[in-house]
Amino acid sequence: MAVQYRAALRPPQCRACFPCSTRCDGGAAERGLSHPCGAPLPPADMDRARSGISGVLSSLSLLCVILDLQLDGSLAAGQAEVESHLEMGRKLLAAGQLAEALSHYHSAVDGDPKNYLTYYKRATVYLAMGKFKSALPDLNRAIELKPDFLAARLQRGNILLKQGDTHQAKEDLQIVLVSSPSNEEARSQLERAQEVELHREEAWAAYNREDYVGAVSWLEKVVEYSPWDPSIRELRSECHLFNGDLTKAIQDLKPTTKLRNDNRAAFLKLSQLYYIMGDHEESLSQIRECLKLDQDDKDCHTHYKQVKKLSRQLESAEELIREHRYEAAVEKFEAAMKTEPDVELYSKRAKERICHCLSKSQHTEAAIKVCTDALQRDPHNTQVLKDRAEVYILNEEYDKAVEDFRQAKELDGDNEEINQGLERAQKLLKQSRKRDYYKILGVKRNANKQEVIKAYRKLAQQWHPDNFQSEEEKREAEKKFIDIAAAKEVLTDPEMRQKVDAGEDPLDPENQQGSGHHQQWPFEFNPFSSGNFHFKFNFN
Repeated sequence: MAVQYRAALRPPQCRACFPCSTRCDGGAAERGLSHPCGAPLPPADMDRARSGISGVLSSLSLLCVILDLQLDGSLAAGQAEVESHLEMGRKLLAAGQLAEALSHYHSAVDGDPKNYLTYYKRATVYLAMGKFKSALPDLNRAIELKPDFLAARLQRGNILLKQGDTHQAKEDLQIVLVSSPSNEEARSQLERAQEVELHREEAWAAYNREDYVGAVSWLEKVVEYSPWDPSIRELRSECHLFNGDLTKAIQDLKPTTKLRNDNRAAFLKLSQLYYIMGDHEESLSQIRECLKLDQDDKDCHTHYKQVKKLSRQLESAEELIREHRYEAAVEKFEAAMKTEPDVELYSKRAKERICHCLSKSQHTEAAIKVCTDALQRDPHNTQVLKDRAEVYILNEEYDKAVEDFRQAKELDGDNEEINQGLERAQKLLKQSRKRDYYKILGVKRNANKQEVIKAYRKLAQQWHPDNFQSEEEKREAEKKFIDIAAAKEVLTDPEMRQKVDAGEDPLDPENQQGSGHHQQWPFEFNPFSSGNFHFKFNFN
C-alpha cells in the first residue's frame, strides 16, 4: 500500500529510480517524504503524505488495543475456569470422591499447563488413590516449574524412598532440610533412607554367604520402609524358596507383577510355583496373565500347554465322578499321572481319587490295593482312610473298617461322615460276632435280591432236615435251616436290610422289645415236636 502511495506522488522524471525504492532506507525516504532518488516532495504532497501515514498508524494502534482487550478477556475467562476446576477438585477430594476430583484436576492441568500447583494437587489425588506411579510424573513437573517447591520435593522424596531409590530420595530430603531445617518429617525420612541402605547391604551380604534366614530378617526391615521396591521383594522371595517356604515366596512375588511393567518373568514363576504346589487352577490363571502381555512368549506358552493339558484331565475326571462314571474317571486320573509323573502331589491326588472311584464302584480287591498305596504316600489322608473303611465293610472285614474309621477320626474328629461311619462299623462288627445274615447265605453285602434268593434256595435244599438221618444231624440241620430262612427274609425286605446295613439286627430280641413286632417265618414247622419234620417252603 505504501509503495503504491509513493508511486502516485513521484514526478514522471523519477520513474527510472522506482526500482531502487525497495532498497532505500533512513530519513525522509523511509517515511515517504521524499522520492527514492532523494528529490524532496512538494509541500502540498508532503502534507498529504503525513496525513495518510498518521491515519494508518492510528488504525494500527486501535487494532492493537482491541486485540489486547480480547486477549486479556480470554485469559481471564480461562483462569476463572481453571480456578473453578481446582475448587471443585478440592471439595470432591475432601468428600472422598477421588475419581471425580481427579477429573477436575485433569481439566485444571489442561487449562493451565504452566501452573505447578495444579500438577501438585493432581499428584495428591493420585497418592490418595494409591497410584504412586501416576503421582511421580506430576511431582517431577511441579518441581521442574518451581525448583524451590518444598512440599513437592518432600512428597517425591517419600515416594522415592518407598520405591527403594534412596539416592534420589536423600537428595530431595536434604534440599528440604537446607531450606527448612526444622522439618521433622524430612529429617525422619532421611534417617530411614540411610537405614534402608545399611539393611540392604547386610541382606545382600547374608544372601551371598547363603544365610537365607538371616537375609530374610534384614529384608523385612527394608520392606518396611521401601514396600514398593520390586527388587527387594524378589530377593526375599528367592530366600523363601531356598528355605523351602513356597507360600511366602509367592506372597512376595505377587506384588512385583504390579510394581514392574510387563513382568512376564514373575507371572511365569508364580505359575510354576503354584504348579509345584499342586494348585493347577491358579497356575493356569497366572500363566494366562503372562500370555496376555505377550502371546508369543515361548517360555510362557510351553508351560501353558503343560498346565492346560493336566487341568483338562483332572477336571474331566472330577466331572465323571459327579456323573457316577467311576471307571471312566479312573482312566482319566491314570492319564493325568502320565502327563505329570514328576510332581508327587498330582500322583497323590490321583491315587486318592482312584481309591474313591474303586470304592464307589465296589471293586473291593483293587480298591484295597490302591487305597493302601495311597495311604503309604499320604498316611494322614482322611478321605482315603474313609474310602478304604467302606471297602472293608463291603469285604466284611469289620475290624479293619473300625480301625480305619478310628484313625480318620483322630485326624478329623469333627467330620460327621467319619463319626457316623465309625459307629456303623462298630455295630457291624458287634453284629458279625452274633449273626451275620450275609455270611449265613454266603453272599456279598452288595448282592441283589435275585442273588439272595438263589443262595437261599441252594442252602435250603442242602440243609433241609429231611436230608439227615440221625437226631443230632437233624437238630444241627434244623438250626442251620432256621438261620438260612431268617437271612433270606431279612435280606429280601428293604426296610430290614437297611437296618442290617446300619449295624442293627432286626430279629434281635433286644431290638424287638416294646415294638410289638413279632417275626413271622417264611415256612411252617414245629421245631420242638417229635418225629419226622415236615417243611413247607416259600421261595418267593
